[in-house]
Formats: sequence, structure tokens, C-alpha cells
Amino acid sequence: MNEIKELIDRQRKYFERGITLDINFRINMLKVLKSAIIENEKLILRALKEDLNKSDFEGYETEIGIVLDEIGYIIKNLRYWTKPKRVKTPITQFISKSYIYSEPYGVTLIIAPWNYPFQLVMAPLIGSISAGNCSIIKPSEYSPNTSKIISKIISDNFEEEFIAVIEGGIEVNKALLEEKFDYIFFTGSVNVGKIVMEAASKHLTPITLELGGKSPCIVDEDADVELAAKRIVWGKFLNAGQTCVAPDYLYLHKNIKDDFIKNAIKFIKEFFGENPLKSEDYPRIVNIKHFNRLKNLLKDGDVLYGGDFNEEKLYIAPTIIDNITWEDSIMQEEIFGPILPILMFEKLDEVIKIVNIRPKPLALYYFSNNKEKQERVIREISFGGGCINDTIVHLATPYLPFGGVGNSGMGNYHGKASFDTFSHKKSVLKKSNLIDISLRYPPYKNKINLLKKILK
Repeated sequence: MNEIKELIDRQRKYFERGITLDINFRINMLKVLKSAIIENEKLILRALKEDLNKSDFEGYETEIGIVLDEIGYIIKNLRYWTKPKRVKTPITQFISKSYIYSEPYGVTLIIAPWNYPFQLVMAPLIGSISAGNCSIIKPSEYSPNTSKIISKIISDNFEEEFIAVIEGGIEVNKALLEEKFDYIFFTGSVNVGKIVMEAASKHLTPITLELGGKSPCIVDEDADVELAAKRIVWGKFLNAGQTCVAPDYLYLHKNIKDDFIKNAIKFIKEFFGENPLKSEDYPRIVNIKHFNRLKNLLKDGDVLYGGDFNEEKLYIAPTIIDNITWEDSIMQEEIFGPILPILMFEKLDEVIKIVNIRPKPLALYYFSNNKEKQERVIREISFGGGCINDTIVHLATPYLPFGGVGNSGMGNYHGKASFDTFSHKKSVLKKSNLIDISLRYPPYKNKINLLKKILK
């Protein structure tokens, strides 16, 4: 598409003018973005309601509020982050000083998903602006109402040569990925992530991939079972389970299984009522394609609670399934919906072994009051990030970088990590002309013994 190529060229020319290198410009643009979000809050919440049936509270909590907090944190710290950082210099480089400079890449592409369609556009955009880049945003076509309000916010407040939104479906994605960008930030599925990485490799474009996977949640026998059930039910059924870091499956110690299930059902009813279809706080599945995929997963195991659905309203009830094995279809892919399968264990060793033979998860949650076992799980299982005795909330802090490992992604963001992700770290050694040590110059003759003493 010629329009895309022309837009990239215009953004590249804008970047080459050096406007975005000015820290005052970046801070001002972040302030403009923050003001625009606040001004359009009601429209954003309405769009989230139309796309996913999110309540105003959930929409603000997980989409708007977290973005505003991130912007404020970055504005407060950006001047310090952008200053050249002096680091140590080895004696072999006497007399010298060493620095690390953060510079923008140039023109970035941000491809966002539909499940948190506002937050997962704005969070990486904040990082791109803070680092001094120009940005092209591609929201998901599966959340069209949120995509429209994002386009409105950006077009009303920013020059297209600085930030632009391109809407459309898979053909637009393909056209974008054919072009050369200076950085690509993608959030979505593992399969599409592979396509993005392959496309980026043709231009040697650096990328961040925020993917997903089956994130385990383990409840040990010494956990606070009632509180664990409350926090897991909240984390699993937030956004109707359409969260990349939602607890995907549950490992319960056999001694607390019955107690946990009883409490989980209690909290589902407490949160969403006897009939969640009538709850104003329970979201919907994004479209019929994902509804049918999830409906088919209900065939596995035995439904302990929930299991009902309504195709017309794209509703699938909060569901707990027992008697699941790793051979069942529900355990072959990320669920990405309000279905929680249960497995049982007796010893922590077996859970660690089983989790480690599978692709590394984006998140892991472990519930236990035993600090030694907590540290063991953290030490012995590789995962993107997670919580001890809670779920999801490790994303809600700008002080913790968020990202995957292995199949669950590469690179991270949030807070300073967002600035670092969208910045190239340029190393510079400044050498004095006062002294020029002759050791490094030929002829070398017997200099090697002196070299070995210095480089030991």
C-alpha cells in the first residue's frame, strides 16, 4: 500500500529534523496524551463496553488508570533517564571516561491486540514517545470501537508525521510488516509473533514480542485457601479470562482441593451473582470465532461449576472443570477465556518438573506461606513474571519490567523498561590526549608479559 510507505517516509523525515530529540518536546507530548485521555475518558469507557462489555470500573482499572499512572511516572523521571550515564573505565584505557547515551531508534511500529485494546496500545506508545521516536499504531480490528476512539485521540492531538494510527484487518498488518521500521513492538499470540519476527528479520529490525502461553497457578497445602480462592477467581475471570497473564490452569494440593473449590464457587457467586449473564461486571467474549473455540473446550473433563453459554450475547459463564489431564484439548493451547481447569498434586517436586518440561509461561502464580518453598519455585521455574500469593497485579506497577521468556516472548516494558526498550544504548569512550601509552602499538616484541600483568 503506497499510503503506508508514504506515511513512513514522512515520519522518517520528521524524525531526521531532530524535533523528538528535545526532552521538553517529549515531556510535552506525554502531557498532551494524558490530557487527551482524561478528556475522552467517557468515550473510551463506552468503547470498551461496546467491544468487550467491560464495566466502567474494570475499564478504568485495567485500561485507563494504569496508563495515566504510567505517564505520570515517566514524566517525573524522564529527564534523569535521558542523561548520559557515566560508567567505570578500566585501567587499560587510562586516561578516559566512559558513557552510555540513550538515543531513539527512529520510526516504530506498535501492533496491539484486542483484549486490552486501549492499554496495550498506549503503554508501548508511552515508551516510544519517551525515548524520542515517531510511531505508527495498528490497533486490533476485533475491537473496532476502541480502535476508533484511539484514532480520534491521536489524530486530534498529534501531527501524523509524529504519531499515526492505521486501522484495518490482516491485509493492513501484512502491508505494514513488508515495510522497514526501526523498531517493532508486537503484543499478541505466539503464532502471529512468529510471523512478525520473520518479517522483521528481513530488515534486521529489532523487536519486542509480548506473547502468552499457559500460565500455571499453584496452590500448596499451607496456603491461605480462602484468600487464594478469592484472588485467583478475580484474576482468572477478569475480562472474562481474556488476559495474557490470567491463571491458565490450576494445580491444587490434594489436601486443600475440596476446600479451595468450595471457596472459589463462593467467590464467583459473590462477584457476579447466581447468574453472571445478568451481572453488569462480567465481560463478554470478543467475537463468535473465540466463542466457538471456547465452547468446544467445555467438552473436556467434568464441569464443577458454570459451563453454560449464550451465543447471541457471546457469553460463557465462569467455569471450573475437574478431572483434566494433559492429554485433553484444553491443555494443548492457551485458554484465553473464563474456563479454569483443575489438576491435583501431592508433592511440589512433581509440579515443578511438569511445568519445566513445557514451554516457558508468561506468568506463574504460587500460593504458599512457606518462604523456602516460595523461593524454590522462583528459583527452579523459568517464567516471564508473576506473583506470590496473588495474581495479575505484578503488571500494575511501573517499577517492575513486564515481559516473557522463551515462547512467551522477548523484551520487556513498563516504567523505565519502556524507555529502555525503545532506546538504543550507545556506548562512548572519551579519550584524553594528554597521554598516549605505547603498549598497544607495534612492534610488540616483548610487550606480552606486561600485557598479561595488566589483563590478569
